[in-house]
Amino acid sequence: MDVMPFEPTPTPEPKRRGRFVSWLAASVAGAVIGSAATWYVAPKWMHGETNSQTETAETTAKSEALPLQPTGNVNTNMIAAINKVADAVVGVVNIQKQVDFFSEQAQDTEAGTGSGVIFKKDGDAAYIVTNNHVIEGANKVEVALANGKKVKAEIVGADALTDLAVLKIPAEGVTNVASFGDSSKVKIGEPVAAIGNPLGLDLSRTVTEGIVSGKRTMPVSTSAGDWEIDVIQTDAAINPGNSGGALINSAGQVIGINSMKIAETGVEGLGFAIPSENVKPIVEQLMKDGKIKRPYLGVQLVDVADLSDDVRTNELKLPSNITSGAAVTSVEPFSPAAEAGLKSKDVIVAINGDKIDSVSALRNYLYTKTSVGDRIKLTIYRDGFETTVSVTLKARESSQS
Repeated sequence: MDVMPFEPTPTPEPKRRGRFVSWLAASVAGAVIGSAATWYVAPKWMHGETNSQTETAETTAKSEALPLQPTGNVNTNMIAAINKVADAVVGVVNIQKQVDFFSEQAQDTEAGTGSGVIFKKDGDAAYIVTNNHVIEGANKVEVALANGKKVKAEIVGADALTDLAVLKIPAEGVTNVASFGDSSKVKIGEPVAAIGNPLGLDLSRTVTEGIVSGKRTMPVSTSAGDWEIDVIQTDAAINPGNSGGALINSAGQVIGINSMKIAETGVEGLGFAIPSENVKPIVEQLMKDGKIKRPYLGVQLVDVADLSDDVRTNELKLPSNITSGAAVTSVEPFSPAAEAGLKSKDVIVAINGDKIDSVSALRNYLYTKTSVGDRIKLTIYRDGFETTVSVTLKARESSQS
């Protein structure tokens, strides 16, 4: 199995600020002296005064020119880090077929652009990690390299739930491969830079700088359902087109894959990246299998908390104190749930004794605490009574529950 190694993340150096020095240009004025011998000395004095005034004017002009001092205290670490990674950040173009209004023929059309990071070069092939939402729905994918050349890309694998995908391109023209640092060692306040293609390829490999603002777990809605994702929060500017690009530290290591931002009126500096520690296992499994194999039950679910009191009481027949959980709306034939005897209107409230208060919590438990082949115990309410059901989990190459 291909393994994407982490490099040790060094302790970041503090940023230093330069000092501004203001210059004051001085001018010197002469004094005129009169005497009884003025007529005799006047011509020489006047000549001498003219020369003196000319020299003074030249000196003043030189001293008032904009001075440029040697640049000092520059954060050379971050500059070197950016130069180390920049050429490994590429543009990713999502191409979809759309019907032309006039000809009524399907044509390839650019549906959107994003970014990606070259993380491996192996023989004649190079591999890129990007966001799933960058390439989702694509008929074709193109990659724009640092030299401006566009090449066709093959989708090795993609996972909607974690919003990650791996692409494969010819290695020709690939001059740089990014290294990944261990995001678990990242500290709040550490300087970082985001590299990507905001608003399209015209602004390719744009760099924005900021700090690590926090580490969060955020609820997200994906094409595979609701999920909670661990993220690194940063105030480095992240815009549409940055998705799939690199969030790097001052050592030039990729510590996250830029994924999303909060775009609301009055909100600034809230960008998020998927930590490299979470990227690593997903990328490795996509490289190996082309898909993520997760345990599944084979049911369609709805949050009990979203249902009305009337439905909870009359349809599900839940006791008044049960106001949360995951209600089964349908059971897939021949699935683990069907084999265990689960039915529509059953309400799952616990797995192996751990409380389940929502569909998202159920998915999170299945995908992080169980494996294919595990036998789990579900606590459910059926027709108003609490009971338990044992289910043996099977593999499904999708993110359904």
